[in-house]
Amino acid sequence: MATYTYPTFPYTGPADLMQGASQRKPLVVIGAGPVGLAAAIDARLQGLDVLLFDEEDSVSFGSRAVCYAKRALEILDRLGVGDPIVDKGVSWNVGRTFLREEEVYRFNLVPDAGHKRPGMINLQQYHLEEALVRRAEALGVDLRWKYKVVGVQPLGDDGNSGARVSIETPDGNFEIDADWLIVADGARSNVRRQLGLDIEGHVFKDRFLIADVIMKADFPAERWFWFDPPFHPNQSVLLHKQSDNVWRIDFQLGWDADPEEEKKPEKIIPRVKAMLGDDREFELEWASIYTFQCRRMKNFRHGRLLFVGDAAHQVSPFGARGANSGFQDTDDLLWKLALVMKGLAPEALLDTYDADRTYAADENIRNSTRSTDFITPKSAVSKLFRNAALELARTQPFARKLVNSGRLSVPAFLVNSALNTPDVDAFEGNMVPGAPLDDAPVRVAGQDAWLLDQLGNRFQLLAFADSVEQLDPVVRAQAAALAGGAIPVEVVLVTAHAGESAGLKTLHDRDGLMAQRMDARPGTCYLLRPDQHVAARWRRFDVAAVRAALARATAQTAAETVPA
Repeated sequence: MATYTYPTFPYTGPADLMQGASQRKPLVVIGAGPVGLAAAIDARLQGLDVLLFDEEDSVSFGSRAVCYAKRALEILDRLGVGDPIVDKGVSWNVGRTFLREEEVYRFNLVPDAGHKRPGMINLQQYHLEEALVRRAEALGVDLRWKYKVVGVQPLGDDGNSGARVSIETPDGNFEIDADWLIVADGARSNVRRQLGLDIEGHVFKDRFLIADVIMKADFPAERWFWFDPPFHPNQSVLLHKQSDNVWRIDFQLGWDADPEEEKKPEKIIPRVKAMLGDDREFELEWASIYTFQCRRMKNFRHGRLLFVGDAAHQVSPFGARGANSGFQDTDDLLWKLALVMKGLAPEALLDTYDADRTYAADENIRNSTRSTDFITPKSAVSKLFRNAALELARTQPFARKLVNSGRLSVPAFLVNSALNTPDVDAFEGNMVPGAPLDDAPVRVAGQDAWLLDQLGNRFQLLAFADSVEQLDPVVRAQAAALAGGAIPVEVVLVTAHAGESAGLKTLHDRDGLMAQRMDARPGTCYLLRPDQHVAARWRRFDVAAVRAALARATAQTAAETVPA
């Protein structure tokens, strides 16, 4: 009994792309996986025309990536698909780790109240992709299914004039030029391979079995991870609930396991029965064997070719850092690319995409490698340490911090970004320049709302005041000038007491959580990037400082951000 009916997306012939000016496009995306679709959607939200090629005509087969972290959900909210994804998915915050049958460690991803989204949801990748496709269609993305990219040739010096893309379709082959090319064709990227670009790192010698089983079970919606369970001794097992009563079970098999043999139902079903018991009814829906690696390209930008997601970097599945980091790639890239394509910022701004996201990739690889080394120790000393930590964790709180069944995906704090303006005033807390802003409950026009739903897709200045009446008149006077700049900055008033201000968007910090998390008091200002990251902050408003920070955040001089 299949729980999902795979859609077939319509094929459109290439005749319109094979004539005249249609042979050059401003922006082309290769790959309609989650990250490529997110890039295309974001491009449309930034006002860009975008053409997307994919060699298939449906969503990915099998559940594949299933864990989507809070920051990814916030990005999906900004893209307009957060609600259907969360509504369909299984929300969870708690993870439990067992040694044999005894719990040795527990975590809660969202220990603080006042966030719209849970720490994680579990949802089969095909559901996510279909929702993204429908959103892309609604926004007018030019989606071309059954268009296989068979070659990419950089144009100009090192691709600085774009790329020529060779396409194979059911109606024949053709070439099209792109001013800009976003490469999102996955871990086995044909484009990366064709161009002979490097990808370096470590391949781990172990194999894992994914078994998706359909069953009605009363297990809580939590992440359960076992070391050395009695039903699968000397190995590890992971259990997750997905939508539609589908449960994901990952069994560690070891490097010597035969992938073809282990995928056979007659091998899988006894493993599942040993775990669940003979009395529980279940049906095997999908299975796969995977190996994994932690590696990345040296550079994510090659002229006007921009690599995102698994095409640029890969990590082990422990910690759910794959698709989640891919969404953060597009979140960082598209606002920068839009400014460059519109002539509002120099191409050097895109060098910061490379710098910021390779920094984030290194952080993910470091954490993923540590998790993998703990879960699959490859030396006697490593295994001795792992087993000792697990044994001690049963009774000693200090040892529980050593237990590593996967450090789960967290947002990248781009604290070293060249786009940040360093603090000149003293602040407490985590909302430093480069940080993604924390969510919080607010009221807008008398209605309950969430902070992050009010932010994004443009530069914004949060100006804190005790009340509407006490807003610094200089802020009000300069708001129109900032909004009218070559790169507009929207001034948003944040008040401790309810009220509305004519001409200014006003957020009532109803529970005081914004002020608490941002260490804000009346007069404090935060400049936010279009991806909701902090660009700068001050204790008092200074329009010259705001313009200088805006210039820095867009890789140009202050004069270039002021209206002519």
